[in-house]
Amino acid sequence: MTELSLTATSLSKARKWLGFAGLCAGMFMAVLDIQIVITSLGVIEEALGIGADRMSWVQTSYLIAEIITIPLTGLLMRVLSIRRLVIVAITLFTAASVGCALSTGFASLVGFRVLQGMAAGVLMPVVFTAVFLLFRPGTEQAIATVMGGVLAVIAPSTGPVIGGLITENLSCHWLFLINVGPGLITLLLASTCLPSEPMQPRLLRSLDFTSLLFIAVSLASLEIGLKEAPDRGWLSPVTLALFALFAALMALTVRRPNPAVDFSLFRDRHLAYGCALSFILGIGLYGSVYLLPVFLSLVRYMGPVEIGMIVLVTGLAQLVSAPLSVALDRLVPPRLLSVIGYGMFAAGLAMSGYETRNSGYDELFWAQVVRGVALGLCIVPVTRFALGFLPLERVSDASGLYNLCRALGGVIGIALIDTVLFSRSAEHADRIKEMMAADPDAAARLMAIGPDELPDAEDPLGILGIMDTIQETSVTLAVNEAWIMMGGLTALGVILLWAMGPIRGAGKDIP
Repeated sequence: MTELSLTATSLSKARKWLGFAGLCAGMFMAVLDIQIVITSLGVIEEALGIGADRMSWVQTSYLIAEIITIPLTGLLMRVLSIRRLVIVAITLFTAASVGCALSTGFASLVGFRVLQGMAAGVLMPVVFTAVFLLFRPGTEQAIATVMGGVLAVIAPSTGPVIGGLITENLSCHWLFLINVGPGLITLLLASTCLPSEPMQPRLLRSLDFTSLLFIAVSLASLEIGLKEAPDRGWLSPVTLALFALFAALMALTVRRPNPAVDFSLFRDRHLAYGCALSFILGIGLYGSVYLLPVFLSLVRYMGPVEIGMIVLVTGLAQLVSAPLSVALDRLVPPRLLSVIGYGMFAAGLAMSGYETRNSGYDELFWAQVVRGVALGLCIVPVTRFALGFLPLERVSDASGLYNLCRALGGVIGIALIDTVLFSRSAEHADRIKEMMAADPDAAARLMAIGPDELPDAEDPLGILGIMDTIQETSVTLAVNEAWIMMGGLTALGVILLWAMGPIRGAGKDIP
């Protein structure tokens, strides 16, 4: 699809793989940090005396900074080179992690979280760019893509376990200090194993700083709007104003002659479809990693470690099936392989949409296995046809857009999930109470209790006694609807792949 970088060809195979392993380690910690912190916000709140109403900004500030820097990765890579960019990013991420650990209040913690997010935003696009810069088309690129994809998925899956173990056995400072060791290893591998290429600081002279400002403000507005939409309402004045600001500034950016992000790349058919598929995958991938812990926490009252042991199944399934993804990538046409992957992933999401309030490890196991096996089939072929047909010098910019779409899909997916949970849980609770009077047997079955446990619908004290059961059931029903919604949205990927038509490249049509 593309030729190797001339600098990369001078590297030994061992150096290339060690350098790439360092990149993957840095990306792993950047993704892991999101889940570790979000599962331990209560501990951080208590330790630093931060009000509950402000705690969400500890996470939101990280995500906003990350989303802003993701599309800028290509520019930064051209200015600094891949090795210097990784050195700068991982040094900043590690130093900011120490700063978070030493923070004594809200302002300092959020400030260091912004720095963490800025650094984290370049680490995932760099990994997928390195796949094409360092490795030959074929098996090498497939293995590298699977390696990066597996770590990107296992990171959020292991977050609750690691976060829970830290909070139960160590102080909350170690939620951030855990990044120091892997950060130093990544720094060592990047500085010694990645190719050395000249810097191009002159590119900054022609940089359109106005478009850079527009991109930053527009993406921040979108992130904040999506955060506020489930609570305030999608049609509230604040939410609509934030979305309008995003749309207006992004439109102005695209119309500028030489914006900081090269949106003209979307004219490439393979990248445009790949980004759309990446966006859809982000909805299901990040949505599922978010929704399952919510169910286990709110309905099953499990702690982070228990939740982590269940969520880990998806990551382990992908790890075990990774060799299968590599083998199939060589034997099955990429569009057909992607259809199988997206179809399986949609089915795995929908399989979780029929749980009861008593569902646990056994009931959730096979849906996670299906999703884990499917993820490799979604990531490998799509990444390769989205980025692999582009000229080598444009891969870094395209990788930023590709990863931005997946991140935005995740943010929008979580906002949709929260909307379903907030709006539908109360409606289901009212319906259950009505059902108790109209059809007690059906109400008992829905709540997974015996008919003799159901109080009379006219007995206020009796109803009060099972309010927890009603609440757990109503949340479970809303969670099920969210799973079905994500399954339906992910199934759109299959339709999109059909509409895409044959993949053209290398002088032949690839069905």
